[in-house]
Amino acid sequence: MVIRIQHCLAAVALCLAMLLPAFPAAAADLSPAPDSANAYIISPSSGEMVKAPFTVQFGLSGMGIAPAGIDRPNTGHHHLLIDVDQLPPLSEPLQGSEQVRHYGAGQTETQLDLAPGEHTLQLVLGNYSHVPHNKPVISEKIVVTVE
Repeated sequence: MVIRIQHCLAAVALCLAMLLPAFPAAAADLSPAPDSANAYIISPSSGEMVKAPFTVQFGLSGMGIAPAGIDRPNTGHHHLLIDVDQLPPLSEPLQGSEQVRHYGAGQTETQLDLAPGEHTLQLVLGNYSHVPHNKPVISEKIVVTVE
């Protein structure tokens, strides 16, 4: 009986060892970013009053843009955080939602139709699998007021 339990435990341990690398794969998906990389919002400016819908232009220096799924060094694609108080986990793929918008086709601008009032906007660059880079490339958070 003891031998069977040991065999079962060994089999379970082997299965877990085979499966575990598949779960936190995001850590393995971290792509390096140059120290000079910088994401920023070109427009609107922080403090600006805008009318909905309005255009948000994304800026990036020190790296290039590549669509999601394309793994090229020193590239990524934008994710726009809208009214996010705390950054999402930066070692996992950014989960798309109304507050975390993906621009995986390589877009460098978008139209937003937000409710009247004050809103925050911030960019996070994601790699080919939507994971922020090792040395995350994050813009400053800006505040806009929608009339």
